[in-house]
Amino acid sequence: MLKKYLATLILVLTVSAFGQGQHNKGKMYVYWGWNHSQYTKSDITFRGDNYDFTLKDVMAHDRQTPFGIKYINPGKMTIPQYNFRLGYFFHDNWNISFGIDHMKYVMDQGQVVKMNGYVKEGGDFDGEYANADRELSEDFLTFEHTDGLNYANIELRRFDNILHMPISKNGKGIDVNITEGIGGGILYPKTNTQLMGKERYDEFHLAGWGTAAMVGINFTFWDYFFIQAELKGGYINMSDIRTTENKADKAKQDFFFSQQNIVFGAVFPLFTPKRTLNL
Repeated sequence: MLKKYLATLILVLTVSAFGQGQHNKGKMYVYWGWNHSQYTKSDITFRGDNYDFTLKDVMAHDRQTPFGIKYINPGKMTIPQYNFRLGYFFHDNWNISFGIDHMKYVMDQGQVVKMNGYVKEGGDFDGEYANADRELSEDFLTFEHTDGLNYANIELRRFDNILHMPISKNGKGIDVNITEGIGGGILYPKTNTQLMGKERYDEFHLAGWGTAAMVGINFTFWDYFFIQAELKGGYINMSDIRTTENKADKAKQDFFFSQQNIVFGAVFPLFTPKRTLNL
């Protein structure tokens, strides 16, 4: 998967060398859209006062919301998996941006994984575990970042025009552009979990960090509005996940992720050019 992203990035960088000149410096852009996400298997370690164990190669999936009015209703726009970004062009071909990638991560319930460590809670799950099979049943563990797996990040992106199709007399029309970038940021998930019968926990918490790279194709209409399709892939490391009301109960995991995004946005000058009077 990562080799495919790298090959695509190299191809885009090669093509972008032939891009036409453009005048983006001083402009800002904003977009909103939605993502579909995938995650690699991960080892999840749980630690508390009376337990310390690791679940090996845990599988998870995203949680898509059925398409409906909630996608465009301002009061419900944050329910689906979404992408928000605000950027500034400090050069005709380069911009820096801040964004939030709101993904959802749901552990596959009922899967059987290998478990290593110990539990001394005085309950049904007590014991020493050495590569033992463990079914992830609801009475043992429910685990998801569904409100969500929030990746707040800063990215440096390049932007190149590859095709201009004028429609109006003033030369405006449809532009086809390519964009690519890299960035990093923090993970601020709201983790919904219930571990070995303890009280369910579901609160926002600064859990770790991430980094990612992206490539995209952009269709801009009359210099102002655009639709953009993106492929994104990266790495997430969360070493401080809250699992219960007790602050001593923690989990950690790291994994790679991929996204396929469709976003809609607008680009506009940050400052209105001054007009010169001809006397």
